[in-house]
Amino acid sequence: MHNLTLLGLLAGLIIFAVVSAYPYKASACSRATYLGPENIVITTRSNDWKGSQHSNIWIYPKGLKRDGNAGADSMQWTSKYGSVTVAGWDVTTIDGMNEAGLVANVLYLAESDYGTPIPGKKALSLSAWGQYALDNFATTEEAVEAMRKSPFYIVAPRTPDDQPGTAHLSICDPSGDSAIFEYLDGRLVIHHGRRYQVMTNSPTFEQQLALTAYWDNIGGTTMLPGTNRASDRFVRASFYVKAIPQTADINEALASAFGVIRNVSVPLGISTPGQPNISSTQWRAVSDQKNKVYYFESPRSPYIFWIPLAEIDFSANGPVRKISLTEGSVFMVDGKPFAGDAASLGESAQPFPFLKAVAK
Repeated sequence: MHNLTLLGLLAGLIIFAVVSAYPYKASACSRATYLGPENIVITTRSNDWKGSQHSNIWIYPKGLKRDGNAGADSMQWTSKYGSVTVAGWDVTTIDGMNEAGLVANVLYLAESDYGTPIPGKKALSLSAWGQYALDNFATTEEAVEAMRKSPFYIVAPRTPDDQPGTAHLSICDPSGDSAIFEYLDGRLVIHHGRRYQVMTNSPTFEQQLALTAYWDNIGGTTMLPGTNRASDRFVRASFYVKAIPQTADINEALASAFGVIRNVSVPLGISTPGQPNISSTQWRAVSDQKNKVYYFESPRSPYIFWIPLAEIDFSANGPVRKISLTEGSVFMVDGKPFAGDAASLGESAQPFPFLKAVAK
């Protein structure tokens, strides 16, 4: 008991020293990827925010003409892949999976620094970054190769609820290959490989890896940090996503993956005075990348609904559809929370313009 107490005190001091050096701002999301046998890959994600982001589900076909909405030099492209996505305020793509099985997760990162405008280079609003990845790439390797060439610079607008626009991006393809993209000191930093299964928020990813290395020496069955800070959630998710059963039973694997992301979620009603970033989880998404099924869950509903991508018309002639959620991210049908296959539901809609960003 004495040794455990000393370990706990030492761990607490180390975590306090690291997290105190990094100011938290507005969000506390988590992402974890389960790598199972027989090519099972499941990427989970929680989305935490101090208030509603008025999220909705958007289903996009391929062949859409896109504008990065960052001024005269804005990046423009035509989508190569259709996707199922979650939007914030209907101005930005926060999460999603495309028809090739590539998953993109956009999470808050206070330390982001996108640098200054680069004359002659294309610009991209931060609000379009996640959708740009889903529209253009089938594999993580392909995305990493393209991003290393720096085809654009990012301009970050403030969010509709007047928070700083700062985020990093994770992607994962059906092989389990992951990449984390962060802009630090005006430079793009990429962590690429299957071992990068977890991402949260502050501090930077390199610092998160250092913290996890320390806790790996202690061992998760001895103890784990339990607060809702990003650094603690990173450690817990890193331990649990590898500790859950390695099974070829997709239902058991999905249930276990849901267990991991729920473990690192922040329950409704939890907040920390003076730290608006430590906020309740607004929704969770789980992507079965082997079978290409996108699952969605609101903590304000006892039910889960899902969208099998095989049931969607992603052809260039396919419709854009919007599945409208409540302010609490619940999908209601006939006045009741919906559970089940939602692939045929939603209404036809026009794609929303990404939140405008102006280079200064």
